Order: sequence, then structure tokens, then C-alpha cells
Amino acid sequence: MSGVLRLAADALFVFSVVFIWLMLIYQFVLSVGGFLLRARTRRRGRAAPPAEPPMVSILIPARNEETVIGSLLDRIAAFTYPQDKIEILVINDGSTDRTAETVALRGREDPRIGRIDVPPGLAGRGKGAALNLGLARASGEFIAVYDADNAPEADSLALLCAALQADPRLASVCGKFRAYNKRATWLTRFINIESIAFQWIVQAGRWLLFRIAVIPGTNFVIRASALREAGGWDERALTEDSELTFRLYDLGYRVAFLPEAVTWEQEPETLRVWFGQRTRWARGYYRLIAERSRLLLRRKPGRMAFELFNLLWLYYFFVAAVLLSDVLFVLCLTGLARIRVLGPYAELWALAFILFSLEVLLALAYEREDALSSLVLIPAAYLFYTKLWVLVVVHSLYQEIVLKKKGTWVKTPRFPVKPEDPRTPREGRP
Repeated sequence: MSGVLRLAADALFVFSVVFIWLMLIYQFVLSVGGFLLRARTRRRGRAAPPAEPPMVSILIPARNEETVIGSLLDRIAAFTYPQDKIEILVINDGSTDRTAETVALRGREDPRIGRIDVPPGLAGRGKGAALNLGLARASGEFIAVYDADNAPEADSLALLCAALQADPRLASVCGKFRAYNKRATWLTRFINIESIAFQWIVQAGRWLLFRIAVIPGTNFVIRASALREAGGWDERALTEDSELTFRLYDLGYRVAFLPEAVTWEQEPETLRVWFGQRTRWARGYYRLIAERSRLLLRRKPGRMAFELFNLLWLYYFFVAAVLLSDVLFVLCLTGLARIRVLGPYAELWALAFILFSLEVLLALAYEREDALSSLVLIPAAYLFYTKLWVLVVVHSLYQEIVLKKKGTWVKTPRFPVKPEDPRTPREGRP
């Protein structure tokens, strides 16, 4: 290698080490926050139900959901929340299967269930558009959202509503989601680890330390007044609930994370479905970063500027650092490059792996999933699954920046529910 190339390789190596470790330190801080929230959750126990429960409109966007919609309606019928305070609105978004017929049949049995059919010319525009149609019809003081594949636990809605009613500063309270098909494939096992770690490290940590939580796609309640004040869901957004979170914080509200409120959901069982879903998410975050970058230039940027900076770091600098480190590793392994920067880099890599493993294992322990098999799955996730995530991010960036492809909201396909799927699990409760 020439002197210039050697210098460039050394500089890129230092860049990758610094940026990877800055993210690792941030994740460690969040892990501490998640641990503290877990301890606080165990001490406080269950929240008391509100003395005067408000009316809640449950919105269920549904596009070709005949395999799962009936099970969700059964779950809602089993809620501990007063049933006479629940309105159920299923938004049938141009389904071509028996979703509409299933909902109509259930509506004849339960008058609280209403079906909203999206007009043919407007169908398939995405979840945000479907939810806005539901919002226009909703009469509840609170709005709850559940995806059609969900299996919420009986006290989920009551816990969310109690927390929201107790704090007027909150616009929304979001619960925890778990994978009920986690044992279906190796991919779902990795997704299960990822979702547990995300919620107990990132979501829990930033809520306890910074009073920031980002609305997920399901299992949350929101004040109808705050939602309408914010203008409803952005129908152009590919990550509509994250985008809504920013607007709520702009209005002076907060969003809280309540891990006691649990729903179980179906995760993608094939790489093709997973890749499509995660590509949509990544492109949505790239657009959110671009649209919200002005936050970082404000004199008083507010809480969400911190979250925007985190997204910017994660989707640009951290991904670039990981890619560079992998490329340099291969080049050094094949003898095409040599790093001359002195330092304990093998020890740093080992420490990074140990730190990652311990943080994830701790999060799994909160859900009582720290079995012996996790000691195999965690290293595999570190070495392989995280690389798939990097590939998704790079692919999404290429579509956004280079190809400038028009973004469309694509529904995640459902898989048939297997008898062994734990639809009524009690494991892992805080």
C-alpha cells in the first residue's frame, strides 16, 4: 500500500473505533436506565384502575387480516377495562380476503364493533390514512391502537388508560410488545431478542433518563384531543407513529413507556418479509431525519432533538463505522491492508462483545428468557443478525439518496397462526 492509502486506512480505522464505542457507551447508559426502570416497576406494582374510566375508541387498521382479526376481537372482549366504555372500530382497508365478512359477523354479535370501509379509490394508502378515517369516526376521549395480529393481555388497556389519566402532561402511553411466534424460525428467535433488548434498553432507558418514549405501531393509547391538535397521523410517513411522536413533543406533551402493559404480536418468519418491513422502517427514519434536521439548529431544540441526534448517529455514523470496521478486518485478514495505529484493539473488540452480550442477557432476564440457548443465540445475533440490519440500512439509504424511489407503505404479510404459538402467555411479566 502507498503511504497515502496507509494513512487513510489508519484514519478510517480510528474513526470506526471511536464511533462504535461512542454508541456502545450510550447504549450502556441506557441499559442502566432500563435496569432502574425495571426495579421501579417491580416496586410500584400494578396501577389502580381509574375511578371514572374514560370512553376509549379502539382503532384496528385491517388489510387482508382474516387469519388474525377474530382472535384480536376475542382478546378485546376479555379486557378488564369496563366493556361499556369501549368502542371498537375496524378500518377495512381494501381487503380482498374475508376480513370484511369476519368483522361484519362479529359486529352482529357485538354492537360495539363497527366497520369502516375505506373507499375503493382511497384503499391501500397506508396505516396512517386508515387510522385517520377511524379517528374521524371515533367518539372516545382516549384512542387506543392495536394491529390486527396482536394478542393483548387482559389488563393491557386498563393499565395504559390509568397511566394516561393520572398525568395530564402525557399525550400518550405505550406498552410493551412481545413475539408470540418467537419459536417459529431462527429469524423469529433473533427478532425476539432484538425486540426485548430494544424495549428494555432503548425505550426504557430513554424514558427513565430523558423522559422520551417513541410511540410504537401498536399497544398504545393517546388522548383524542392531543391527537387532533397534532393533526392526526401523517399519511405520507412510512414510520407514522415515530413521526407523530415528534409533533406531540413539539406541542409540549410527553409520551410515556409502561412495560407492564403487554401485547403479543406476530413477527416476520422469512427473510423476504423481514427485509421488506425493515426497509420501510429505515426509509421512514431517513425521511424523518431529513424533515426534522432543523431541530438541531434551534436555540432551544427541546427533548426530541436528542432523539433526532441519536437517529442521525445510528443511521449514518454508526452504520458507516461498522461497515468500515468490517471492510478493514477483511483487508487485514487477507494481507491487503495493515493498521499501524497502536492500541489494545483486540481487547476493545472482546470488551465490546462482552458488553453487548451482558446488556442483552440482562434484558432477557427481565422477561425470564435467559435460558442456556440464549448463550448461543446472543453471539449469533452479534455476528450475523446485526450484519443483516446494516445491510437493510445501506439498501434503504441507496433507495432514498441514489435512486430517490417513491416511498409507499407496504403491509407486512401475516403467517398462519400455529397451535404451538403462545397466544395466552403469562411468562415474562414484570
